[in-house]
Amino acid sequence: MKAMNQTMNRKHRAGTAVLLGICVTLGLAVAAPGQSPALTPAGEKLQAQYATAFKDVQAEITKAVPPVNEPKKATFQAAREAVRKAQADVAAAQAPFDKIEGAEGLVGHRKGKWIGGAEKGIAAAEAALKKATTDAEREAAKKDLAHWQADLEAGRKALVVSQAALDAAKADEAKYKQAKQAAQAALDAAVAKELQAAKDLLADAMPFLSSDKLDAQLVKCAVLANATPKGLTEFAQQGKEQEALVVKLLADTALMKEMLGAGGAKDGKYGAAMQIYTSIQKASPRAKEGIFQRLAVATSIEHAEPVKQVNPVAAANAPAFVDPVKRYLHFEKAYLGGELDPAFKDLSAWELRNVINGNEPDETLIWGRAMLRNYRPDHILNPDYGWRYSGAVTTDVKYGSENVKFDRPELQDYQNIIMNGGVCGRRAFFGRFILRCFGIPTVARPQVGHGALAHWTPDGWIVNLGAGWGSRESNGVMQMTDADFVLETQSRKHPQELAKALRAQWAGDALGEPKYISMQPGSGGLWNVLSQFQKMLIVAETKAVTLAARGTELGEANLSAETMATALVKAEVSQDDMKIATSTDGVITIPAAACEGGNPLVKSFLGGQQMTCAQPFHFDVSVPRAGKYQLSTRIVTVRDTSPLLLTLNKATEGIGMPIPYTLGAWQQTPPVTVELKQGGNTLAFTNQTRAFALKDLTLTPVK
Repeated sequence: MKAMNQTMNRKHRAGTAVLLGICVTLGLAVAAPGQSPALTPAGEKLQAQYATAFKDVQAEITKAVPPVNEPKKATFQAAREAVRKAQADVAAAQAPFDKIEGAEGLVGHRKGKWIGGAEKGIAAAEAALKKATTDAEREAAKKDLAHWQADLEAGRKALVVSQAALDAAKADEAKYKQAKQAAQAALDAAVAKELQAAKDLLADAMPFLSSDKLDAQLVKCAVLANATPKGLTEFAQQGKEQEALVVKLLADTALMKEMLGAGGAKDGKYGAAMQIYTSIQKASPRAKEGIFQRLAVATSIEHAEPVKQVNPVAAANAPAFVDPVKRYLHFEKAYLGGELDPAFKDLSAWELRNVINGNEPDETLIWGRAMLRNYRPDHILNPDYGWRYSGAVTTDVKYGSENVKFDRPELQDYQNIIMNGGVCGRRAFFGRFILRCFGIPTVARPQVGHGALAHWTPDGWIVNLGAGWGSRESNGVMQMTDADFVLETQSRKHPQELAKALRAQWAGDALGEPKYISMQPGSGGLWNVLSQFQKMLIVAETKAVTLAARGTELGEANLSAETMATALVKAEVSQDDMKIATSTDGVITIPAAACEGGNPLVKSFLGGQQMTCAQPFHFDVSVPRAGKYQLSTRIVTVRDTSPLLLTLNKATEGIGMPIPYTLGAWQQTPPVTVELKQGGNTLAFTNQTRAFALKDLTLTPVK
């Protein structure tokens, strides 16, 4: 145990040293774990300056914030209380249905796994008894049979009890249904009154919320409130450069407004965010406008709290945290190279922070894009944004943990996941990773006993592989309830109206109100709460549509080989595409389009088509002379694949063709020698156990 603790301490010190190195490079404040840096004498003076500035701007805003109509406020508060009571009544009305659901589950379990399992055990024991040839075998089979017969009897008795409990629970189901409908109707009415009361209050404040005249003071006050004078001081006291960065930030109204509008700096670390933003501006002349400026803002505020990087175990010297400047430059280069989704250019800074916050190294993002382009281009070309890119989980991340033990230490986590599969979490992790690779915003959306993901589409955010928005099993998204996250995404489609909600929130910060916390019902001061209701009004008035979940049935599905090879976007094939070509030196090239079988053709980024192989296939070829040829194929694999069994002209014996693991890159297979007859030949391939991509095959005469 002592040796283990020493090892853990060494690793902890090593990780801390790496973090210190990054922070020193970026000029970030550091301290011992769990502690804040002690203020120096110079820091004490800076903190006093920031506190005075905060107090002055608070006073200015307090004078400008319109007074609240007390009767309307009282009506609003009463309406909120009525909603909370109605929500409790709905929960109480739901309880009998939860009991029924539990009873149905128990009956199903006893019918299926218990009784069904016992019946299978009996059948197996009876078969073993028939096959038994010795007394020992017969005795063992009889003992096993007796065990399963007793288990069957116990299961039947338990089923009687469970069925009776279910019948009792359902006896008053009609009454329960009526009570639930009444409770829901009362809640709907209470919510409508609450929204109207909020609208009445907001109407009085609308001249204030609609004007940008006080924005300079509001955003400065909000930054000071969220960063805190002490937090800014801890950053600024590191040196003149850091102190100057704080001064520059607090004087830049437009930048503060953008940072706040995009959700604010992680953990209120605006000094670190300003450091990163300034470093990006120095590293790239493009980072000053348009998509690149929004990308710079998103990177700076999201990486203000360093993002821990997941690395291969073998990479002992790999950095422990993502370098934010390199992460920005990575996506800038990928965008300029045309490697990202076409929608990337229109994403907001708030959306972009859920692209650049991945824990993967930049080189793994490069690998992910190349792998999917090579291996499954149809996922990139899929017109359905609900499954574009993330559909790779359903076709190629095998459900099950039995192969996780084969993960390779020299591979990155996501390379191991597509190689060996996994259950809920690993599948969701890969889905989010491959979306980030192509610049699509995505968030974790866990639920009870299951991992899922949500991601951006042009029509709204959508859930993949999990229950739909509002599910009782959801654990929330980004520290928000499902309802508040969807509200956030929908209201952000209307920036002019959203600006009013943001001003209400900034006013609440200026007045020192408690924050609205999504996961804590009843939290938040008046202005912070009104900010939420302004978003609700946006959604109500624009009639925003919440998208249904996709792939709920795939959460624990293990797909067949046929499904795994199903093309999302089938290629159009002409007669020219199917032509077998012969070069002047006699090398014969057979394109994937010339092959026949149950495997679909998809458009290839190499030009022409490629085949996603998970089923037997064959091709016919005519050779000018009999003799030996070397056969090779151009393939992509993302996992170990068993050799292909090649059969020539319906022979009874086949030839094994090794299929190498190519890590998602195009590669020529080692040649095997085949002997062909003059004229027509049929080459058939079977026994592949996992899908791979095939571009073409070549036959080279052996001289």
